[in-house]
Amino acid sequence: MNHWAVLKTEEDYNLATNRLMDIFYLPTGTPETQELELLILLVKDYDERHYALPTLNPLEVIKLKKDERGLKVKDLEPIIGSKGHVSAILSGKEELTLKMARKFRAYFNLPAEVFLPSGVEL
Repeated sequence: MNHWAVLKTEEDYNLATNRLMDIFYLPTGTPETQELELLILLVKDYDERHYALPTLNPLEVIKLKKDERGLKVKDLEPIIGSKGHVSAILSGKEELTLKMARKFRAYFNLPAEVFLPSGVEL
């Protein structure tokens, strides 16, 4: 097992991700299991410090999921309300509420935070 430390350079990161991929599919309980667990934490830490995730637009997520599932506006009425209210939400004329975010979380099986504006917490 290598003696891993906090990843500070792109070279460290590349070495760690390559090793992680080499041992990722080994059975659990092998000597590499602890190394794998450590590498996952180190790579995640490096990713969070160096690569910003794009912010998601809640309306775009809803539209994408609606299209992926072949849903119509009327299919969103149980979550949002009347057809007019659904249209107002999808067009951005009205804001999503916390109640709607929770319903979308369950309906689309995604974190509720995806459907909330940045800075709003559950």
